[in-house]
Amino acid sequence: MQKKNAFTLAEVLITLGIIGVVAAMTLPTLVQNNQNKELQTGVKKAYSVLGQALNMYQAEYGERITSQNTDVHTLKPALKKYLKVVKDCGLGFDDAEKACIKNFGDAEKDSTTYKNFTGSNSINLTYFDDGQLILPDGSFILIENQIIGRIYLIVDVNGYLKRPNRLGKDLFMFQIDSKGVLRPMGTEGTDYYDKNDKYCSSTSNDKMNGAGCTYKALIDDDFWKNLP
Repeated sequence: MQKKNAFTLAEVLITLGIIGVVAAMTLPTLVQNNQNKELQTGVKKAYSVLGQALNMYQAEYGERITSQNTDVHTLKPALKKYLKVVKDCGLGFDDAEKACIKNFGDAEKDSTTYKNFTGSNSINLTYFDDGQLILPDGSFILIENQIIGRIYLIVDVNGYLKRPNRLGKDLFMFQIDSKGVLRPMGTEGTDYYDKNDKYCSSTSNDKMNGAGCTYKALIDDDFWKNLP
């Protein structure tokens, strides 16, 4: 009689153990890569949605939105008209109790939801207090219209209730320049551009580290492979 070859129980257990170890080593990377891909898609979508809203405003009024023709009271309604908004969270400062991300101007009461790029510091909430809107896909838009002539639009592409809640990872800044052009923050000429990547650094503890990552997040696939 020919003897049949078969795996012993010990061999099966060893094989399963090896498979488990390999899975444990590779699965977190696969999950992280998938999450990063979703965030990459989210920031591209946000750029498109905001750009379309600004273009629709121009088509109706014959001019671009700028800091010269809007103020802290008129900018949010001007944008909201061209966005599908499911929740208006107010402003963020004057009505902090209503805000999704609260800014009372008091470090003990302010929201600590958002951190900088490395997670080492809470970000400066003064850039998030002229309007907060939630869109149907869950993305969260924050508005800043500064009296010094700058408009910032900030988008948490997966919503403020989902991590990582870090500037430059799921929270991205855009700037409307003096001509009404929407520009990804980190583009040369925007406020948080730095040739040495001060505002998109894997080591800096600056509160606004991550503000300058939007440009890279949109155009550089390697950016998503090297997140801190």
